[in-house]
Amino acid sequence: MLHADRKVLKIGNSLGVTFPVEFLQKLDIHQGDEVQMEFKDNQIVIKKSNKVNLPEGISKDFFDVLNETLEEYDETIKGLVDR
Repeated sequence: MLHADRKVLKIGNSLGVTFPVEFLQKLDIHQGDEVQMEFKDNQIVIKKSNKVNLPEGISKDFFDVLNETLEEYDETIKGLVDR
């Protein structure tokens, strides 16, 4: 598990926190990418955004189910690469 302590910085009229490069590499986050933030169990959870420009005729529900399935079987799928 990665751990880092950071100070909260003033950025314009807002507050912000910088991320260690190791964290960003693990999530494949780069400058300009969008992230999702969620407040859960008294913690802030930050994830790389999964926003996709949907092709015409493809519903958001399809991508939601696909994403859930990929998350559920992520380790299994990655394990198949090494075979």
